[in-house]
Amino acid sequence: MKTTYKNTPISFTSQGTGNPLVLLHGFLESKEIWQDFVVELSAKRKVICIDLPGHGESGNIVEVHTMAEMAKAVKAVLDELDIQQASFAGHSMGGYVSLEFQNIFPTMCNSLVLVNSTPQADSEERKANRDRAAALVLKNKSAFVSMAISNLLMPANNKLFKPQIEELKNRALKFSTEGIYAAIKGMKIRTDHTGLFANFKGQKIVIAGKNDPVMDFNTIKVIAKRCGSEFESLPGGHLAFLEDKNELFKVLQFVDKF
Repeated sequence: MKTTYKNTPISFTSQGTGNPLVLLHGFLESKEIWQDFVVELSAKRKVICIDLPGHGESGNIVEVHTMAEMAKAVKAVLDELDIQQASFAGHSMGGYVSLEFQNIFPTMCNSLVLVNSTPQADSEERKANRDRAAALVLKNKSAFVSMAISNLLMPANNKLFKPQIEELKNRALKFSTEGIYAAIKGMKIRTDHTGLFANFKGQKIVIAGKNDPVMDFNTIKVIAKRCGSEFESLPGGHLAFLEDKNELFKVLQFVDKF
């Protein structure tokens, strides 16, 4: 299914009925990462998966896709489905978008689940890394996509999940250079939402991988505690939806205390 935001197509799926759960993918990913989760989760509730701007089958809106721009695209999908309230689970960049959605539309979010994500803004070092990544995308998209995705997993899991990783890379290679660049620049300038997350009164869960090469496990654990969030520890790296699929599903099926 598709709707439009600022005359740009936004692709999504909606399956099941009642108590909506929105699943948002991360950078260089698409709604397809949630396929195996939707089958089971939609038996008890409506599950919506959205291709964020510049990813999957959704178009590019502007030169920089800020988290606010992405959150408003998500809102366009919920408007299309006539949904006034929903719960959100976001992987990595999808977590940033979920937090920004809560910031812009504070009455619409029931629960927030951050999967391999953080409410913190980028450090100065991280911002510099984003700039280097953006430059590499413009120079050689294929090399960047291959390197970026491989670097998200534990080395052993790169071998264990080789077919799935190749599928992720092949999908990402179909994204436009402009869309990938826009997301990198948008993540770089995102707002620190630690205070927002701490003050959020709904159910909140932080899910972190002990061997995540992108998000420091101990740092995320401390942030979760400071924000009064439930914390779930998984053994894998940054791609919990792949490396720790069964454990992640167990957490997601209890969002909103199901």
